[in-house]
Amino acid sequence: MTQSILGSAKVVAFAATSAPAQALTFYRDTLGLRLVEETPFAFVFDANGTMLRLTPVQEVAIAPYTVLGWDVRDIDATADTLKKAGVKFSRYPGLEQDELGIWKSPSGARVAWFKDPDGNTLSLTQF
Repeated sequence: MTQSILGSAKVVAFAATSAPAQALTFYRDTLGLRLVEETPFAFVFDANGTMLRLTPVQEVAIAPYTVLGWDVRDIDATADTLKKAGVKFSRYPGLEQDELGIWKSPSGARVAWFKDPDGNTLSLTQF
């Protein structure tokens, strides 16, 4: 039996920003994450018990995939609230997405994607 080395450790999430002031406003005010600490090295947020460290960098290397996502209970209500707050949901060719930009995956999970001010792809999923 393999010993669990990190199985009981808390995960810390990281995202990068080259526009700290815009990112702070987006993550704190638009997404509603609680700012725990602000240092020259990171904005630290409480993302429902998970630490999210938003790290300032000279240039963000945009990943062509989702870097951070949330498991939500009601994706329609969450997406609608974010849309009203100015979030624009991404649309992808070949995926049938509804008017809010939500796609139903083959597993039945419903997913919507959006970008932060630096272009990092974020997602909402209702499993």
